[in-house]
Amino acid sequence: MTQTKIHKTNAARQLDALSIPYELRPYEEDLDDLTAISVARKIGLPPEQVFKTLLTHTTSNEHLFAVIPGDSELDLKKLAATANTRKIELAALKDVEPLTGYLRGAVTVLAARKPFPAFVDETIELHDIISISAGQRGLQLILSPADYLRATQATLADLTKAGSA
Repeated sequence: MTQTKIHKTNAARQLDALSIPYELRPYEEDLDDLTAISVARKIGLPPEQVFKTLLTHTTSNEHLFAVIPGDSELDLKKLAATANTRKIELAALKDVEPLTGYLRGAVTVLAARKPFPAFVDETIELHDIISISAGQRGLQLILSPADYLRATQATLADLTKAGSA
């Protein structure tokens, strides 16, 4: 059985530049199911440890990243309050790749085309390790929450809807 060579992504290179340890974990991508819950099952982690990155925009047309557990739903009002803005909506799917450089299902704060402010759900600190997209479908980065927060300079906050787990 031959092993496929895993190519480092820009997100992994950013972690290398910061001397942050991580593991690249490949999985079989399914374009019909890009959910974090599906990814969690494939990489062998609970969904609450697989964080998904969502691109949002404010009424003043600023963009922000929201990073939440895979089994949760983003509370736009909580994010707006944390970001000190009136209203936030999810960015249109057609805008995600041009703004971030990443396809849907592969978005990550790391090495994004533009360094938008990032907000991470506070539950990230409950875990020894977390998984985030490596910037390409079919590949995840496994690292410590503290290292992720250091690499992204993200703001911790309560970002999920109550009972969304």
